[in-house]
Amino acid sequence: MLSTIILALVVLAFVLIVIEDLIHVNKAKTTLFFGTLCWILAFVFPMDGATSAEINEQLNHNLLEIATLWLFLMSTMTFVAYLNSKGFISQLVQRILPSELSERRLMFIIAAFAFVFSSFADNVTATLVSIAVIASLKMEAKKRVKYATLIIFAVNSGGVSLITGDVTTLMFFLAGKVTISHLLMLVPPAFFAVSVLAVLLSRGMKDRIVIEKSTKTIEKADAAIAGIFALTIASTLVLNILFQIPPVLTFLFGLGIMFLSAQFLQRKKATQSILNYVREVEFETLLFFLGVLLLVGIMKEIGVLTNITHLYEFLPPLQANYLMGLTSALIDNVPLTAALLKADLTMSAGEWLLLTYATGVGGSILIIGSAAGIIAMSKVKELTFASYFRMAGYLLFAYSLGYAGVYGMGLLF
Repeated sequence: MLSTIILALVVLAFVLIVIEDLIHVNKAKTTLFFGTLCWILAFVFPMDGATSAEINEQLNHNLLEIATLWLFLMSTMTFVAYLNSKGFISQLVQRILPSELSERRLMFIIAAFAFVFSSFADNVTATLVSIAVIASLKMEAKKRVKYATLIIFAVNSGGVSLITGDVTTLMFFLAGKVTISHLLMLVPPAFFAVSVLAVLLSRGMKDRIVIEKSTKTIEKADAAIAGIFALTIASTLVLNILFQIPPVLTFLFGLGIMFLSAQFLQRKKATQSILNYVREVEFETLLFFLGVLLLVGIMKEIGVLTNITHLYEFLPPLQANYLMGLTSALIDNVPLTAALLKADLTMSAGEWLLLTYATGVGGSILIIGSAAGIIAMSKVKELTFASYFRMAGYLLFAYSLGYAGVYGMGLLF
């Protein structure tokens, strides 16, 4: 009975996210309310004779995952908030890009950048930096939504090809389901799908974008902090591969270096303390993450995610994996992947590769289906569930095309 009530509350919470523009209630408020309410009900009316200590252990496990993500996001967003406020990213864009280019050409440049960058950096960092590039350019609101949509899909597509790019890819790799050589086979079909989406989204875009060149010089302190940011990203990847150091620890260390460096670099200037840039972090986004992950966590505990894996009893892996990708647009792909790995599914290497692509990219179809989507939604005010959903047909086609390409690569090799 309780599991039914909790599931109904979870569905209601996601419905309220969808109709946020109609009810004018912030999504962070609704998800936080329902996320905490579901866990309180689990304590008051324990299921299957569970004790308070057992439920508390489950909650602590979920809170640890949430806190790790929170701190990681906070440190990443602090770097980006500082560089944005100083105009570093916009100035860098002005220096790299030509003074004038077509909207279609920019579409492909952004797609390639987001795809490649997310393969080496995490999805959150890649999204923040890519969105910052778009925010620095003057364009119509509808067009900005299209660029943001492409960034979300490109970031998620690029992340699946390397273990450094996506958590679920790393999970499949550590479980021995895929190898590095297998994952590299994802690059051609994934990038082709991104390119096709860029073509579809750029239809009707005939204007040219003029990039105003600034004569303002980049300050050495800002360049140094940008360098620290880049080194932090690189160190996160290397230290995680060599010593399995959690990314959040390396990023917090990089943030500490940033604070200390700024103390000396800016000591002669009458500028605000660099610690104040923590206040510029989008805490609304963090609260939304908190609420969503609490909802997903309680779904995992009541066995909803485990029940989803029964789909493989009725459908062959080719079809079931495709549907799992669509499911990841509604359910966080990390616990979904964990449930699939625990289900002891018997599949070939090619079928595991299909599942890796599906869980990594399928979340792009809905804006709440991936961290990249949630981050982009908080940064681009025109990007809402409704405006993103208008692109669902293009996104579903691109996802299906990429999935078919991965299947073809599996047959070929």
